[in-house]
Amino acid sequence: MAKTKSVLVCDDDELLVDLLEYRLRARGFDVTIARDGGAALNAVGDRLPDVIVLDTMMPVLDGYGVLRRLRSKAETEKVPVLMLTARKGEKDIVGALELGANDYLVKPFLPEELMTRLQRLIA
Repeated sequence: MAKTKSVLVCDDDELLVDLLEYRLRARGFDVTIARDGGAALNAVGDRLPDVIVLDTMMPVLDGYGVLRRLRSKAETEKVPVLMLTARKGEKDIVGALELGANDYLVKPFLPEELMTRLQRLIA
């Protein structure tokens, strides 16, 4: 039997987090929530997820800072990260990809598109 895939959702938007958690659990994912960058790094330290959904604008440490730290450590450098953010400028997108994000999706987004992208990242 296949191992349940785990997703860490890092976002401070409560409604969005609730929506993602509901959709991901309905698809059989094990979901962990972090509402700020510090909590995201703590969650990764507690249990390495199969994929991370990461907002750029969060309290404590922004998504770029989280991504930078993830990519700087051997144990987390290969964990797929999908940036999910309202920032849609070229500088934001290219900057995140240059830092090592595996994918980038702009809010508002299609939930089905997010699910497809996550499935592709952890395949």
